[in-house]
Amino acid sequence: MGNRTNVTEFILLGLSSDPQIQIFFFLVFLVVYLATLLANMVIMLVVRADSHLHTPMYFFLFHLSFVDICYSSAIVPKMLVNFLAEHKTISVNGCLAQMFFIFLPAGAEIFILSAMAYDRYAAICNPLRYMETMSKGICVLLVSGAWAIGIIDALLNTVLALRLHFCGFNQIHHFSCELPPLLQLSCTDTFTNQVVLFTSVVILGSSSFLFTLISYIHIICTILRIRTAEGRHKTFSTCSSHLMVVGLLYLTAFFQYTKPSSVSSVALEEMVSIQYSILTPMLNPIIYSLKNKEVKTAVGKMLGKFKFLK
Repeated sequence: MGNRTNVTEFILLGLSSDPQIQIFFFLVFLVVYLATLLANMVIMLVVRADSHLHTPMYFFLFHLSFVDICYSSAIVPKMLVNFLAEHKTISVNGCLAQMFFIFLPAGAEIFILSAMAYDRYAAICNPLRYMETMSKGICVLLVSGAWAIGIIDALLNTVLALRLHFCGFNQIHHFSCELPPLLQLSCTDTFTNQVVLFTSVVILGSSSFLFTLISYIHIICTILRIRTAEGRHKTFSTCSSHLMVVGLLYLTAFFQYTKPSSVSSVALEEMVSIQYSILTPMLNPIIYSLKNKEVKTAVGKMLGKFKFLK
C-alpha cells in the first residue's frame, strides 16, 4: 500500500483496443448519437408545434425525449472522443461529474415513465375525470418530482463517491464512468457506497415499477371489460408504445445494477450498458413515432411544411 501512488485520472478501456475496430465503433456510435438527437428533437418540436398534441400524454413524451438527450449526451460524446484518442483518459473529477450526469437523467426517466403509466390509467380507467386528474398543475408536479428524485439520487451517490480514495490501478473496463466499475478501483472501503447504490436502485426502481405495474393492472382489467375485440385492440394500442419503452429500460438496467457478483462479464456488462444508456434513448422516439398515429400525422405535417418552404 505504501508504494501506491494517488490516481489523478482513469483510463477508459472502452469496447476494443484494436484501432480499426475503434474507427468502426466511432462511426456506428456517431450515427446512433446523431439519430438520438434528431429523433428526440423532432418529437420535442412536433409536440410544441402541433396544438393537437398539447395533452398530458405528449407533455410527458416531450420531457422523456429531453431526458433521453441528456442521458445520451452524458455518455456518448466522451466515448466518441476516446475512440479516436491515443490516450483514453478522464480525470477523477471528470469521471465523478460524468457519473453524476448519468445518475440524474436515469433517475428522472424511470419516474417520468411511471407518470406516463398513471396518465394512461387516468385516460382509460376514468376518462370522464381525465382532464381534472391530469391537470397542467399535476403534470408539472409529476415531472418536477421526477427530476427532483433524479437530482437527490445523483447527489447521494456522487457525494459518497467523493470520499473514496483511488491509488495504483486506474483502468476502468468500461466506456463510461458508471459507479459499479468505479468502486472496484477504490483503495478504501466501499461497503457504504455499495449499500447506498443497491438500496437506491431497489427503492427507486421497485417503487416506480410497482407504480407502473399497479396502473397497468387496472388498465388491463378495464380493457378486458370492453366487449368488442376492436375496442380492446384500440384501447390497448394507446399503451403499447409505453410498455415497449418500459420493458427496454427496466430489464437491462435492473440486470446491470442488481445482478449477483458471481455473474460478472465485462463484455456482457458493456452490452447491457449500451442497450439501456445508448440504444434506448434512440429507440424511444422511434417506437412512439411508429406506434402512434397522432405523432406520425404531426411529423408528416411538419415535413410537409418544410417541403412547401422549399
